[in-house]
Amino acid sequence: MAKLTTAQKKKMPAKDYGMPKEKKYPINDKKHAANAKARATQMVKKGKLTKAEKEKIDEKANKMLAKKKK
Repeated sequence: MAKLTTAQKKKMPAKDYGMPKEKKYPINDKKHAANAKARATQMVKKGKLTKAEKEKIDEKANKMLAKKKK
């Protein structure tokens, strides 16, 4: 997974995040989508994320993961 730089993150539209308002959990490609799901699961276990928030992140990540490669 390519690491996103601060400049790249600033250029990314909010819609490319699992939590767009906070610009958290980038889901700009399949590797980041899988990572977002894993991190969201960790944060629920730590009590820092609600199950509803995790479900939204998972839903968005699953859409990215289901896309076929061009």
